Amino acid sequence: MAKTNGRNAATKIAEMLIDVLSDTYVLTVKTHGYHWNVTGTLFPQLHEFFGKQYEELFDAADDIAERIRALDLPAPGSMASFLSNTKIKEATGAPGNAAAMLRDLLKSHETLRARLAETADAAGEAGDKATEDLMVERLRAHDKIIWMLRSQAG
Repeated sequence: MAKTNGRNAATKIAEMLIDVLSDTYVLTVKTHGYHWNVTGTLFPQLHEFFGKQYEELFDAADDIAERIRALDLPAPGSMASFLSNTKIKEATGAPGNAAAMLRDLLKSHETLRARLAETADAAGEAGDKATEDLMVERLRAHDKIIWMLRSQAG
């Protein structure tokens, strides 16, 4: 991180990463629930697709949390904390059909993608290349999932 930005810039970036982590973790839980509850003629394909997604999101959450720690803030570790910092809506009630799950996941990934882009821009402006690189990596991953979800949701 550039010296001119100092401690305040690192703290601001870490706080933005807490929001990204919270969105990522809530989306992980939602996707895992859809993996368990998907039904219909596309069950085998969607069960596997959702399974790969939640595993990838879980791994990404670890990378994001470790970046928060590298910036010297504690990473949140409770659902209460994640829920207070997320823009992703939890999946509540009956899970709905496969098409509804796909639409909901698409919206959630688009919401998270917007946060990632904002954080990448802020990190770039602050000279925090490590965070910017991580956010660009996550943008690529979410762009791919968004494309796949749009292709399936019709």
